[in-house]
Amino acid sequence: MGPKSIAIIMDGNGRWAKSKGLARSAGHVKGAKNIETIARAAKAMGVKYLTIYAFSTENWSRPDDEVAKLMELLEEYITKAIKNAEKNKMQIRIIGDRSKLSDGLNARIAEAEKITSVYDEVYLQVAFNYGSRDEIVRMTKKIASDVSDGKLSTDDITEETVSNYLDTAGIPDPDLLIRTSGEQRISNYLLWQLAYSEFYFTKVPWPDFSPKNLEEAIEEYNNRNRRYGGV
Repeated sequence: MGPKSIAIIMDGNGRWAKSKGLARSAGHVKGAKNIETIARAAKAMGVKYLTIYAFSTENWSRPDDEVAKLMELLEEYITKAIKNAEKNKMQIRIIGDRSKLSDGLNARIAEAEKITSVYDEVYLQVAFNYGSRDEIVRMTKKIASDVSDGKLSTDDITEETVSNYLDTAGIPDPDLLIRTSGEQRISNYLLWQLAYSEFYFTKVPWPDFSPKNLEEAIEEYNNRNRRYGGV
């Protein structure tokens, strides 16, 4: 059986642009356009949950114009997702710390999540201003607050409790993680959720990552002999 939940680190936009003599922003534009292509392909291949890494908590250190472009692209993508919601039957969810995002962008995100909440053919999570360590810190604070308020007992805290306090609550842990553009690390992404995931690394940069490349990743996943607990 193929993976039902896939996480992707969409790496290589800047390097793709540089290789073509273009500004880094051109790579981000091309990469953003590829999201819907891969989401549709994933849906056709039986993937129910797709979680993509679009902007990390560390990305704020990039040049101001590049950060501004990434914010603009997220808003453009959300607007397009709202427009195509009925056609794609795709539920959209933004995970990460939204406190640093503009009021306008947060309003647009809330609108998209509300409009697409009725769809269940495929679930797309976009990790934006996301860092897994930050997520774990925020989760810990929420649990501590609920314990302090008497809403939760320390004796009731289990792995399931932790999962339910994370940004990805209700989303199955990824069966497969794909990282594009050749790097072989997870870069503070879904540290808790990837505990038992298979990893697949490809040198193909995200703007060039095609449905065929996705099919190859899934095929390799299907051919792996996965053992759990040493069995």
